Amino acid sequence: MPKPEILDPQGKAVHGALPRLGFADVVDVRQGKRFEIELEGEVDEDRLAEVHRMAETLLSNPVIENFTVHVEETVS
Repeated sequence: MPKPEILDPQGKAVHGALPRLGFADVVDVRQGKRFEIELEGEVDEDRLAEVHRMAETLLSNPVIENFTVHVEETVS
């Protein structure tokens, strides 16, 4: 996601369109990007740290973006 101090024209455009489409009470919108990464095996602290390193070194631009990592279990 863009850091709060970075202008987000796409988010502003979506924020402006929502009331016109009947969606009220939206205070702000920020638009970012999302990656879904599927790993083999169990996700432990070491694997999670590895994904954080991926995000820091390749998947995000730390100068202008923040990131979060979420783990979702798949049901077989």
